[in-house]
Amino acid sequence: MEELVLTGIFLLILFFFLGSGIWVGLSLIGVALAGMWLYTSRPVGDAMVTTMWASASSWTLTALPLFIWMGEILFRSRLSEDMFQGLAPWMSRLPGRLIHVNIVGCTIFAAISGSSAATVATIGKMSLPELDKRGYPARLSIGSLAGAGTLGLLIPPSIALIVYGVTVNVSISKLFIAGIAPGLLLAVLFMGYVVGYGMAARSTIPKPDEELTLAVKLRRSVYLFPVLGLIGTVLGSIYGGWFTATEAAVLGVIGALALAWLQGSLTWDAFWSSLMGATRTSCMIALILAGASFLSLSMGFTGLPRALAEAIASLDLTRLELLIILAAFYILLGCILDGISSIVLTMAVVEPMLLDAGIDLLWFGIFVVILIETAQITPPIGFNLFVLQGMTGRSIVQVAGAAWPFFLLMVVALVAIVAFPDIVTWLPTTMR
Repeated sequence: MEELVLTGIFLLILFFFLGSGIWVGLSLIGVALAGMWLYTSRPVGDAMVTTMWASASSWTLTALPLFIWMGEILFRSRLSEDMFQGLAPWMSRLPGRLIHVNIVGCTIFAAISGSSAATVATIGKMSLPELDKRGYPARLSIGSLAGAGTLGLLIPPSIALIVYGVTVNVSISKLFIAGIAPGLLLAVLFMGYVVGYGMAARSTIPKPDEELTLAVKLRRSVYLFPVLGLIGTVLGSIYGGWFTATEAAVLGVIGALALAWLQGSLTWDAFWSSLMGATRTSCMIALILAGASFLSLSMGFTGLPRALAEAIASLDLTRLELLIILAAFYILLGCILDGISSIVLTMAVVEPMLLDAGIDLLWFGIFVVILIETAQITPPIGFNLFVLQGMTGRSIVQVAGAAWPFFLLMVVALVAIVAFPDIVTWLPTTMR
């Protein structure tokens, strides 16, 4: 009972800060300060400085701003136009036709971005006008882009997986490898839904613009070679064991700059905008991580994580029951916090529960990232919904309604990896 009261006090303090419009990172620091002042006589200042410096000086974390910068550079290039030209000829014969360009395009861009919002914006800025011009159903166009855009959080290199790996001290390279199969599973589920929709409502899907020969399709596929080459270089260097994630991120930035230069889109303004965009995003995440590390230290002094873990263990929950409770918790948390904040805020409490229950932290990383993917298309804080609202001019309710079927497909993917954990763990085990 005492731990529940204590949890309630800290949550009230946190929501007070967040409701006041204070940044998430500063809100976490505020809650940590309250815990230190109330439950320990240790000097707060030196504890805060030491802990926050240790979290910020992690070498593993250096991959984060580099992958973010790579995505920012490519966001300002002609990548989306080239991808549409390369993919459209191959998708036009499938039921659902060019809607599949959204899903396949997001899957490819996710492998070089790591950001859900950047994936949606990059693919959407080209595909949505083209689909609208051809008369495709707006609800399906928007929904498929909202759902597939979340793959930026799962398919490596993933910012969310880097943050999770740093938070719980799990190998980022193994997390990247573990994210491949579940990411492709989600892409297949999304494409399967579009195929079913296209077959059930043929009259709403426009006919192909033209019949293309195989030779023409192959010629247009040349537009995909640069981006596929960059993906193969970055991820292949990690999976082959040649480079660490940080070294591969450096390679990715160099490759992205070269690709933008060859396309003629590497202007000084584009370079500076990409650098500043990456700096702002990286600083935001670094502040959240620093606040979370200090909060973890503070929670350790209060004994709250251990007490909650013991309280839940006393309930004698099965592994499945614990996962259901955690899934519901993260989905609800995603309605009020972004995904990265959800991870760093909760791991100090959740990690002891997972270890007590014998749940593999590598597997849980993929499980929780799929859960925070749902937060990207869940109102009122769904970032993908906001991006699409700005791009389409539609209300948040309309955009959320279009994304709803894809939310359900993510739940199906969660059920699949719980029932068959090898979907996540087989590839990292075989590539050791």
